[in-house]
Amino acid sequence: MEWIYVTLGIVAGFIVGFLLRKMFETKSSQSTLNQAKKEAGRILAEAREKAKQILTNAEKDGEAVKKEKILQAKEKFLELKAQHEKVILERDRKISEAEKRIKTKEAEVSLALAQQNKLNQELEQKIREYEEKLEFFNKKNAELQKIHQQQLQKLEEVSGYSVDEAKRELIETLKEDAKAEAMVYIQETLEEAKLTAQMEAKKIIINTIQRIGTEEAIENSVTTFHLENDEMKGRIIGREGRNIRAFEAATGVEIIVDDTPETIVLSSFNPVRREIARLALHKLVTDGRIHPARIEEVVEKTRKQIEEEIFEIGKRTVIDLGIHGLHPELIKTVGRMKYRSSYGQNLLQHSKEVAKLSAIMASELGLDPKIAKRAGLLHDIGKVPEEETDLPHALLGMKWAEKYGERPEVVNAIGAHHDEMEMTSLYAPIVQVCDAISGARPGARRQVLESYIKRLKELEELAFSFEGVKKAYAIQAGRELRIIVESDKVDDEKAKQLSYEIAQKIQSDLTYPGQVKVTVIRETRMVNVAK
Repeated sequence: MEWIYVTLGIVAGFIVGFLLRKMFETKSSQSTLNQAKKEAGRILAEAREKAKQILTNAEKDGEAVKKEKILQAKEKFLELKAQHEKVILERDRKISEAEKRIKTKEAEVSLALAQQNKLNQELEQKIREYEEKLEFFNKKNAELQKIHQQQLQKLEEVSGYSVDEAKRELIETLKEDAKAEAMVYIQETLEEAKLTAQMEAKKIIINTIQRIGTEEAIENSVTTFHLENDEMKGRIIGREGRNIRAFEAATGVEIIVDDTPETIVLSSFNPVRREIARLALHKLVTDGRIHPARIEEVVEKTRKQIEEEIFEIGKRTVIDLGIHGLHPELIKTVGRMKYRSSYGQNLLQHSKEVAKLSAIMASELGLDPKIAKRAGLLHDIGKVPEEETDLPHALLGMKWAEKYGERPEVVNAIGAHHDEMEMTSLYAPIVQVCDAISGARPGARRQVLESYIKRLKELEELAFSFEGVKKAYAIQAGRELRIIVESDKVDDEKAKQLSYEIAQKIQSDLTYPGQVKVTVIRETRMVNVAK
């Protein structure tokens, strides 16, 4: 507290000095000086009193602060002590739990050791028993071997055979018996497989055919165009035939004008050209303006219209069959098949029919019907080339399909459906069979009567070219050749060989749709008359 007294003394000194200076400056009287002294003493006394009071208050405040800090220190100590006790209790709890777990593990380990010791004892007991039994078995086996050798010696003495000779004879006997049984089993299995395979194949093909509706055959080379009157024929011909020449040059179709009333004939083996000519002629006759320039204009417009229509037909066909992702060029080729026919059968209808048949047959066989349907639709696209080519239509169609990104199964099915290349998937024979079903069914394709009769005669003549043939009949519209042979010249084996040779001869020398079944009949008749 000394600094407080020093401060108060300095303050009082300054006050006294200030007053003394004021007194000297004003040259006051002695009374004034005394009064100033008194005043200075009073002020000094008050200052001392205030200093004591401040000191007293400061001591009181210090004690209060000291007590407060002590209380806070005690509270903090108690709080830290509580936390420490809590940590210690938690640590003690964890230690206790760890001790419990350790005791549990020790008990489990002790139990496991006890069980292991028990198992070891049992195992040792088993090993001892096994060794005893093994020793007993070895003794018995030695006795049995000795008895067996004695019996073999007795058998050799009785039978006169050695052991090796008896074994060989027994093995030979068993071989013969096993071979005979194996041959019987193989024959039965083959017959059963053939019967089952034939039945299943017939069932699949019949079900497939029954689920398809067929259509009539169509014309394939000429189109008849009807006129309102015969005067229109002269306008179509034109002066000195210039109109008809211009029309034939623009369309590539021959116009036949004869004496048939109100009728002219458009002749061409290209159905697309014939259709363009028919539509163009219809527009010219309806419009009435027929001259070379107009003919060329109308034919060009009609050609563009037909090309658009071809694409629409192809697109509609693909949508109807549910085929997706087909290249636009292939869609256009499919549409062009509408104007192409084979033996009077419309190619587009035939391809749609083959597609449906293939999908049904693939489903029956557990294959993907979408791939089969795609291959069936595209199998004859090689028949509608825009330019002439020397390639067979199957190989040409395969080339197009490969070019436009079709799957390998589809490409192979197109190229192999006439056996012009090796089949690499099951879809190829399916398409081949369905093509034959669609094309070879009765009424599917139309043939000229003369060629039909000629084919039947060729079949019969081919049969007569073989020795021993007595009669031959081509029946079922040329689908079967039935042959009767002379029984004294041809035996059963020769009849079987004759059937095979005639079938091979037909296959190599004749051209025919579908298949020809060759049946050779040999019979022996013994006739006696009772009188």
